[in-house]
Amino acid sequence: MKAFVLDRYGKKAALRPADMPMPTLRDDEVLVEVHAAGVNLLDAKIRDGEFKLILPYRLPLVLGHDVAGVVTRIGPRVRQFKPGDEVYARADDFRIGTFAEFVAVKEASLALKPQGLTMEEAASIPLVALTAWQALVEKAGLKKGQKVFIQAGSGGVGTFAIQLAKHLGATVATTTSAANAALVKSLGADVVIDYRTQDFEDVLSDCDVVLNSQDGKTLEKSLHVLKRGGKLISISGPPDPEFGKQSSAPGFVKLVMRLLSSGIRRRAKSRGVDFSFLFMRANGSQLREITRLFETGAIRPVVDRVFPFGSTNEALAYVETGRAKGKVVVKLK
Repeated sequence: MKAFVLDRYGKKAALRPADMPMPTLRDDEVLVEVHAAGVNLLDAKIRDGEFKLILPYRLPLVLGHDVAGVVTRIGPRVRQFKPGDEVYARADDFRIGTFAEFVAVKEASLALKPQGLTMEEAASIPLVALTAWQALVEKAGLKKGQKVFIQAGSGGVGTFAIQLAKHLGATVATTTSAANAALVKSLGADVVIDYRTQDFEDVLSDCDVVLNSQDGKTLEKSLHVLKRGGKLISISGPPDPEFGKQSSAPGFVKLVMRLLSSGIRRRAKSRGVDFSFLFMRANGSQLREITRLFETGAIRPVVDRVFPFGSTNEALAYVETGRAKGKVVVKLK
């Protein structure tokens, strides 16, 4: 099968187009013919080697986390899916590889594709939607009437998280450029802060939840806009001890994680704020909940550009610019 392969870690290293063996199908997995694959900043970070201690992949590696496609075969223990089903998923860590013609996905991580969406739209959803769901629903328990600050509202996670928070009944503030203000307002943002001309610290106060996706300086400033008892959830680090417990990283790496987050955890505690790090995980049952939101029209996909499969490296480079409005997808079928 045709695939895009990472041979060695390196900043901006090009993925190599190659013919690879078909994935080995385990008993609890489904073989999916890939029609479209979402492109995420996580793919670039893995390529650059940023996660090699936390996610020690064997190289060569087929990258790609998001998939939409058609089931072609099922393992003997699979009960929920059959050949011909249109499905989508965020592939599990250590079983990624959606930049290819076929990928094997655990049954527990898979869901039927939302009706009414194209394959490209469906492929744009899993990783960012699950990230927002696990942050706002699972960790934050966001409730009607609460105030949430979602950073980088026009990005992949931001465009979904704004809609989800609004659906949950929260008041939503976000940062973006003036050029993207109309987009985030159309998604439900109540307060739109132009990060080029405004400081969110001057605009916001008494937030119940902050979803941080930016650098350490922004993370630190986020503490100041939260009320006591508020929750600061970061998807851009630093990893906390709880994540260390869940990861398969060596002991010394877990110690480093604890040390890296000790400062922000201490300062959060002194302000009566709860800090946590989120590294999202594949979850088919949550994806089915998310499917309903798309099928009822509560949330809509936001796709910036669709690249042909042969331009996967160009798609990855475009995601790295940080200028994409919503998601970037590569199309195979």
